[in-house]
Amino acid sequence: MTRHPHGPIVIAAGGTGGHLFPGQALAQELRRRGRRIVLITDERVQRFDKLFPEADIYEVPSATPSGKGLAGLLRAAPAIIAGVARSFAILQRVKPAALIGFGGYPTLPPVAAAILRGIPVCVHEQNAVLGRVNRLVAPHVEAIASTFDAPKFLKARDAGKLALTGNPVRDAVIAQANAPYTAPEDKGPIHLLVFGGSQGARVMSDVVPAALARLPQDMRGRLRVVQQARPEDIARVRAIYMNAGIEAELNAFFDDMPERIAAAHLVIGRSGASTVSELAVIGRPSVLVPLPHSLDNDQKANAEKLAEAGAAVMIEQKDFTEEALAARLAQLFATPAALEAAAKAAREKGQPGAVRALADLVEALGRGEYRALRNPAARDAPNEDGPTMLKFVAGGL
Repeated sequence: MTRHPHGPIVIAAGGTGGHLFPGQALAQELRRRGRRIVLITDERVQRFDKLFPEADIYEVPSATPSGKGLAGLLRAAPAIIAGVARSFAILQRVKPAALIGFGGYPTLPPVAAAILRGIPVCVHEQNAVLGRVNRLVAPHVEAIASTFDAPKFLKARDAGKLALTGNPVRDAVIAQANAPYTAPEDKGPIHLLVFGGSQGARVMSDVVPAALARLPQDMRGRLRVVQQARPEDIARVRAIYMNAGIEAELNAFFDDMPERIAAAHLVIGRSGASTVSELAVIGRPSVLVPLPHSLDNDQKANAEKLAEAGAAVMIEQKDFTEEALAARLAQLFATPAALEAAAKAAREKGQPGAVRALADLVEALGRGEYRALRNPAARDAPNEDGPTMLKFVAGGL
C-alpha cells in the first residue's frame, strides 16, 4: 500500500441529501483542519455542488441495478465498470490519503477503485441497516463507521471493523444543538414543521393538511405550520389550510431547515438517516413516517430507534391516515409535558461530536495509524457498548 498521508481526503457520496449531508459535515470539519477535499459523486452533483464550495468535484458514471437478480445487475454493469475506470484514473492523479464512502450505488465505483489501488478506505453507514453497497465492500475496507452500534446485516467476519462514530451533521445543525425546547403554552401558538426529506413526499401533502383540518377549531387557530411540499402540490395544500383557518408557510425547499427544526414544537417527516440524526442533535419531538419502499426497510429501523427511546411516534404509511394522525396530534398538543419528555429523549440520543470522531478516524486511516479490532476473541468479548462494536470517539480510540 502506497501512502500519501498529506494528500487530500476523498469523499464518495451519492446525489441524495441522506448521503451528501454527512459528507458535507465531514468536509467542513476536515477543511477546518486544513485538509484538501475531493468529492466523487454521480450526475446529480449539479444540485448539491454548493454544499462543497472548496472541494475538487468529479462526476463518475454509476447505476443502480434495476429489479432483482442477475438481469438487473447486468444492466447496471457497464456504467459501474466505466465508473470504476474513471475513478481509478482520478485517484491516480489526486493521490489521496484516504477515501470514505457514504453508501449508495454511486459510491461503488470510487470505493472499488480505491480498494484496487490500495488506498485506505472507510465506509460510513448512516442507517440502522447496513446498506447493500456497504455490505458488498465491507470485507475489503479498513473500517466501517456507523451511526448505530449493531447495524442489521453486518456479518460476523466484518464486525471487528465497526467503529461507532455517529452520523455527522452539518455546522448549521450543530449551531442549534443548544437551542432550548419549550412546549406550547396554554392557548399559545403551536409551531409544526412538516417535510419529507430532500426529495419531498407527496403523502405529507395528501394526509397532513386534511388531518389538521379535523382538529378542533380552537386548536386549528393556534397552529403555525411550515411545510415543504412539491411545487405541483402547493396550491391545493394552501387551499386546505386557508379553508381550515390554519396559518401556513409553504415552499418546495427551505435552505434553513436546522433553524426551522429548532423553532418547531413538533416535526412530522420521513425517517431518513440525516433527518433522524438532526432531530436528535437539536432535540425535537417528531412523528415519523418511514418510506415504505426504502431498501431493506432502513427508514423503519431508524424510526424505531427514536420511538423506542420515547423521542418519536412512528406511524407506518399504511396506517398514516388523516383520521389516525388527527387523533394522535390532538393528544400530543393537549399534553405539553409529553412533548417536553420526547424532546429530552431525542436530545439524549443526539451525537453532536460525530463529525469530529469520523474526521479523527479518517485522518488516522490516512496516516496508517488506525487499527481495526480484528481479533475474533477480542471482538466477542463483552463491553458496555455491545459485542460487535469498536467505539471511536473524538480524540482517538
